[in-house]
Amino acid sequence: MRMQRTTPGTRATVALFAIGLAALAGCSSSGSATSKTSSSAAAPSSSAVAVSTSQCGTKPGVKATGTPIPLGGIVTNQPGTSFTDIANMAAAYFTCVNDNGGINGHPIKYYIEQEQTNPAQIAGEAKQLVQTDHVIGIVGNTSIIECSIDSSYWQKLGYYIIDSGIAPECWSTPNSAAVNMGPRYSSDGAVQYALAQHASKIVFDQSNVPGTGYIAAGPAALAAAAHVPITQLTENVPISDADSVAIKEVDDAGPDGAVVLNFTPPEALVILQAAQKLGLEDRVKLWGCSTPCDTDFLATSLGPKWNSKLFVNAELTPADGTTTATMNLYRAMLAQYGKAVSGGIGSFSQFGYVEAEVAVHALETISGPYTVASVNAAFKAVKNYNTGMLCQLWTYGSYPMHIPNNEDYTVTPDNGKMTTAQGCKQISSVDPQIAAYRKVAGVAPLAP
Repeated sequence: MRMQRTTPGTRATVALFAIGLAALAGCSSSGSATSKTSSSAAAPSSSAVAVSTSQCGTKPGVKATGTPIPLGGIVTNQPGTSFTDIANMAAAYFTCVNDNGGINGHPIKYYIEQEQTNPAQIAGEAKQLVQTDHVIGIVGNTSIIECSIDSSYWQKLGYYIIDSGIAPECWSTPNSAAVNMGPRYSSDGAVQYALAQHASKIVFDQSNVPGTGYIAAGPAALAAAAHVPITQLTENVPISDADSVAIKEVDDAGPDGAVVLNFTPPEALVILQAAQKLGLEDRVKLWGCSTPCDTDFLATSLGPKWNSKLFVNAELTPADGTTTATMNLYRAMLAQYGKAVSGGIGSFSQFGYVEAEVAVHALETISGPYTVASVNAAFKAVKNYNTGMLCQLWTYGSYPMHIPNNEDYTVTPDNGKMTTAQGCKQISSVDPQIAAYRKVAGVAPLAP
């Protein structure tokens, strides 16, 4: 794989068909990456891979050499908030596919744009992908405001986005379907679990970024329906005084209350570590967190003091202890191709894996030329697809809104790993957005 930065800190073009080294079972891996300023370390050796990554393609060990299929994605990467692991894992998946037959012999060329919550920048990057890079599909978008900025643009051009949603338009428009629940519905799940444990009060704290009111409305609806008071807080990120944040949260919650966090893993970690340093971890009934906390990075950093004290909404099947074919391939692909995925095993890399998996599944259904029309029709036509990582079968469909993932797990740290505390549970339709989606799309079948 070759990575070239054309604008420092902003744009990365990932040409996924250029360079490979021979690896296990005839499968090729990305052995090097280059930029204008540095070369990265070699990928993990294939001896550490539990299964052969050659399973990711239809022709094991045969590199795709046909005309590339250009895809693109836009991700936030700024102090306190980075979603680059998602796009980087999608890139890893595409590289694996390219090394093992591609899409009917065609490699995928994946362009990643990084943005800093600047509307003009984001709009410009969307046009860059379409007008300069000539991408014919958008996969892996994960941005604080990109859906809000570009939604009408994608609709005008007929693009149907496979993304990880954050902004309201990721869920309320016809041209965006996410593999995740996003911060609102994931926070719903964390609050729902706390209410089921009879917390007497909810303190919901999140990063002070655009969209906080939209996110907070879900937990507020659930708490109101349960007749439980809720306090809404926001914090500027990066967090500069975690001690004060932790003290405020615990004081507001009280001994029978719950503190629920909605932050990226590094920011949640500094709050939880501050609480531990101050001896506050036992001063509330429980701590909760939205999906970003579902990562071994956080569980390992916290240590055993948080065993069964922190409960995290997990939008995808917990990786630890799961040895299905899909999960084994995910681990193998992460080890061999995912050197750019800094967070390792966790929800963010799982998002990227599933987004790429769905896209590849859709591309394989196309019998004619790969065009904007054919690729996006294939994305939209995905129905009841078993990703191997979601509670439900995943459908895009012709709906005015999309929340295709609305049933999930709860996990808790256990000596450095995230283990399942609760199996698949529907997000409550007390949230009016969930109710509206189920009214038009129904309830998806459970995955086998």
